[in-house]
Amino acid sequence: MAFAALMILLSVALTVWVHPLFVWFTVFVAVNLLQSVFTGFCPAAMIMKALGVKPAAQIAATKPE
Repeated sequence: MAFAALMILLSVALTVWVHPLFVWFTVFVAVNLLQSVFTGFCPAAMIMKALGVKPAAQIAATKPE
C-alpha cells in the first residue's frame, strides 16, 4: 500500500509539473488498487516478492515487542 501511495503522489506531481496527461498514470494506479481489493491479485506485490521485499505482515511479526 505504501508503494501505491508513493506512485499516486509521484503521478500527481508529474501531472502538475510535467504534463497533464500523466493523470492517466494516477488512474492506472487507482484502478490497480481497486482490482486488488476485490481480487487479491496485485502485480506490484508479486514483483516485489520476487525481488525479495518482505510483506508488512512478515516485518511486523519479526519486530520485538
